[in-house]
Amino acid sequence: MKLFGLLILLGSCLVSSVWTSRTVSKFITPVDQDRYQKIFVEGLASSDLQSVYFSSVNVAEKSPDACTRLEKVYAESKYNDFEKNYYFAGAWKNFGCKTNPGKVKQSVEAALQKDSNSAQEVYFNLNSASFLGATVEQTTKARVAKNLQAILKKDDSLNSLGHAFAVAAELGTSGAFAYDRVEEAFVQADEVDGKMLQFEGGLSITALIVNSAFKLSTSLNKPVPINAEQAVKFAAYFLSRSSVQTPKGVSILLEALNTLSAQKTIAPICVKLSGNGQLLPESPVLQVKVSDLLGKPLSPALAVVSTTVTSKTTNQAIVSKVNLVPSNSDASVFTYNLKSANPPRGQYKVDVEAGGYKQTLKINVLGKVKVSSLEIGVGDSDSTSAVKKHTVSYANKLDTELAADSQQKIVLKAVLVDESSGKPINVHQAFVLLRNKATKEEIVFVAEADSSKAYKFEMDVGARSNDFGHKSGLYSVELIVGDSLISNSFKWLVADVSLKFSADISKDNAHAARQPLPEIIHQFRAPEKRPPRVVSDLFTGLCIAPLVLLFLLWGKLRVNISNFPFSLGAIGFHLGLGAILALFGVFWLKLNMFDTIRYLIPLALFTFLCGHRLLRSIAGRSSEK
Repeated sequence: MKLFGLLILLGSCLVSSVWTSRTVSKFITPVDQDRYQKIFVEGLASSDLQSVYFSSVNVAEKSPDACTRLEKVYAESKYNDFEKNYYFAGAWKNFGCKTNPGKVKQSVEAALQKDSNSAQEVYFNLNSASFLGATVEQTTKARVAKNLQAILKKDDSLNSLGHAFAVAAELGTSGAFAYDRVEEAFVQADEVDGKMLQFEGGLSITALIVNSAFKLSTSLNKPVPINAEQAVKFAAYFLSRSSVQTPKGVSILLEALNTLSAQKTIAPICVKLSGNGQLLPESPVLQVKVSDLLGKPLSPALAVVSTTVTSKTTNQAIVSKVNLVPSNSDASVFTYNLKSANPPRGQYKVDVEAGGYKQTLKINVLGKVKVSSLEIGVGDSDSTSAVKKHTVSYANKLDTELAADSQQKIVLKAVLVDESSGKPINVHQAFVLLRNKATKEEIVFVAEADSSKAYKFEMDVGARSNDFGHKSGLYSVELIVGDSLISNSFKWLVADVSLKFSADISKDNAHAARQPLPEIIHQFRAPEKRPPRVVSDLFTGLCIAPLVLLFLLWGKLRVNISNFPFSLGAIGFHLGLGAILALFGVFWLKLNMFDTIRYLIPLALFTFLCGHRLLRSIAGRSSEK
């Protein structure tokens, strides 16, 4: 029994976890709806038959000549016959045309009497017959079912499965076979960042699978094909595509969102802040929007929407499980005035409970900043003397013009406090801006907070001369304060100061300092001085001496020229060797190393081959002896 109770408790926790996660942070806004209507109006005037059809599904008011235009667009359309018939029949029904669609109806009825090649063709033909009011006999439905089963054996792509589900939903019990393929289709969904589910092919395929699978399960009175968690992820994907720009895209998007919203057991809802989440200190009204995916109030309406607001700084709740009040102007908006809780400036976590749904939101309660005191003055930069300070009240300007040269510094100190509590506060942005009144050039410095939370700015005029381009003149001094948690950020003109930079840097020198430097041209090292001619000639003679000695020794030894083998290898070897020696001589006189190597490689290869052949012939004659 204990084990059974534990299992029940675990199951209830899992159900609660799934239930409370059924929220999204986005919905189709009125701005989106207005844009969609403009797209549909443009689609009705389009010459594209598909755009005309999907626009006719979503626009209530039609022009008087809509039916006449429809026939013209149909005649000029380049779509396949079954697609043309489908779009024409659907628009014809939506426009409420009184004209007789005889030819189109005959074409559709004839198409139903023969087997189709794709599930898409079956879908278009069957729905075209329905639009035109043609009677589809039960025998025809049975034959269509068999045709569809044969098609799915050959083509079970997502596009084919999606159209098959839609057809099966129209066939009733004859299409029950297709429900067994629904799970097969949904397991092919791709998860994106753990937050969205979609099918390969984008919005068109995803909407087709979701819409047709739900239609099939409804027609057969079967369980819904996905669970609550999957419904949230599909809804998140559809809402991420809310920027679609075509009549077809908008139409199938709205149909998919309506399909998910209609499934009360798994339908996700939107819980988000109404507004920008910034609560003003004088009227800290919390507004939460609780709606379906299309921004409409939930039906049935929620009995209670409560919230707990916790400070992120102290982690303490300022209100706990208080009920929000429905707004009189919008039934999907619930409000609560935090004035009685007197929340201090800061960031807060808002836990919203709406029926069985839970969502955590974030708000900022803004405060007002007040300048408690501000002092500005000029003193020597070496700090040997005290700075003469002037006190300025907020929003006023110092009536005395300050003056500072390159040996002095400007000092500013401001104490910022919270208007409600009077305590010093830190802000995200505290800047001091100096603007040249003549040239309008600006330079901004950061004011740093000290240990007492007072903001200080100190500028050594001489050290900052380069930042100002050495431009002396009259400058205005402004204090800029901003923060995401204050509602009265400001820019305050505090004083005017005349800056005089160092006199040894004249305007001409400053201009020259900004001129480009001389161009650097690379120079190779100058060649070293050659030795005297006598040394060169002596070295040349010493190099030639071994060759002269060779010829002298040959003459003395009486070289046996008659024994020279006049073969191709011997002649080639000696010619190659002589050519190499000649190449070295030319290298000495004229060529560079790279040209010499280019000529040497083929000569060396030729000499090697001839030498190898010569040595083989000599070895052969020696072996004969």
